[in-house]
Amino acid sequence: MSLTSKERAYLRSLAVNEPTIMQVGKDGITENLVKTVSDALEARELIKLSVLENSEESPRSAAEALADATGADVVCTIGRKMVLYRESETHKKIEL
Repeated sequence: MSLTSKERAYLRSLAVNEPTIMQVGKDGITENLVKTVSDALEARELIKLSVLENSEESPRSAAEALADATGADVVCTIGRKMVLYRESETHKKIEL
């Protein structure tokens, strides 16, 4: 599913109040991180992550890799933070 610019803007406005719940560290994107992100997306639909300075991944490439691995959409990347969205099958909260 690809987000329209209006949907992306709406999700970005919701993400402002969301805490950063995970970090991509020096190990980069591991299977464990992908599973944890997928579980968090199922529970919350919208999550904010950060990429640490010592990570070899750039925030944009990390966001795209995680989105591909979890079936999510990249809402935005700002600085070292990224926001991902995936519609939940069981805990639907956000109406686009």
